[in-house]
Amino acid sequence: MTPDHLAQTEPAHPSISSKQRESGEAPQTGTLVLCERLPYEEAWSLQRTCRTERAADRCHDLLLLMEHPPVFTAGRTTQDHHWPGEEQLTQQTGIPVIQTERGGSITYHGPGQVIGYPILRLSDYCAGPKAYVQRLEDILIATLAEWGVAGHRRDRLPGVWVGGDSPSKIASIGVRISQGVTTHGFALNVSLDLTPFSHIVPCGIADCPVTSMAALLGTAPELSAVQQRIAANFAERFHLTWAEIVGPERFTSLVEHPMAPLMTRPIKAQFNRKE
Repeated sequence: MTPDHLAQTEPAHPSISSKQRESGEAPQTGTLVLCERLPYEEAWSLQRTCRTERAADRCHDLLLLMEHPPVFTAGRTTQDHHWPGEEQLTQQTGIPVIQTERGGSITYHGPGQVIGYPILRLSDYCAGPKAYVQRLEDILIATLAEWGVAGHRRDRLPGVWVGGDSPSKIASIGVRISQGVTTHGFALNVSLDLTPFSHIVPCGIADCPVTSMAALLGTAPELSAVQQRIAANFAERFHLTWAEIVGPERFTSLVEHPMAPLMTRPIKAQFNRKE
C-alpha cells in the first residue's frame, strides 16, 4: 500500500466500534504488550508469529507498545531520492538500515519514540485499510490533545501533523495487511533525537519538518504515561478491553515461547485519565 492508498479520505460513516457501543455489544478481548526497548528485528519476528496465531484464531487481538534502538526502516515505496542508499546512510550515521514489508517510504525509529504494532483481524473493526489508518490517526490525535498538542491530518499524507502554514510531522503510520490481519503500525515522536531524520527524506515527503512532543512542550513527557494513554485511547476507539497485560518482566518469555499462556493482572489503575 502506498502513502496515497493509506491516506485517502473516506466519507464519514459510523465505525464498527461505534455500532457495537450503540447496540450495547460487549467489548472484544485484547492483549496489551508493554515492552522496554526491543531491537527492530526481534519485534518484526514477533509480529509475524502473532499474525500467524491471530489468523488461526489461536490468540486475541494484540497491541504491542515499545521503543526501538536507533534504526532506519525502508518501506516498499522507498525511492532512490529518499535516501543516500543503505551503505552510505549507515556510514554517515552509524545506524543500521532494515528493508521492511510495510507500506510507505523510509523513516527513523529510536529511543524516545512510542512504537505501536496492532495485530488485529481487520474485518472485525474497519471496512478496509483506509478506514483503519484513519482510526490510528484518531487515536494519536486524541493522545496528543491530552498534553495540549493539537494534531491533525493532511490530505493524502498519512500520519499526524502539527502546525498550520508549515506543518511538521509528529507521528508516522505504515501498515501491512496479510491473512486479513494487521501488522506494523505507528510511531509517535515523544522525546527522541530528531537529528537522524536530516539524513533522509522522511516518509518520502519532500521538505518534511519533523518534531516531537518534547520540542513542542519544552519538556519531555514520561514515555510510559504516553504509552498508557495510547493504550486507553486504542481500547476506546476499537471497543476492546485489555483482559491481559504483559509487562517487560514477562516479555522475554513471550519472545522465547511465542503465544504461551500470558499472565493476567488487573489493569484499571494503570490507565487512569491523565490529570
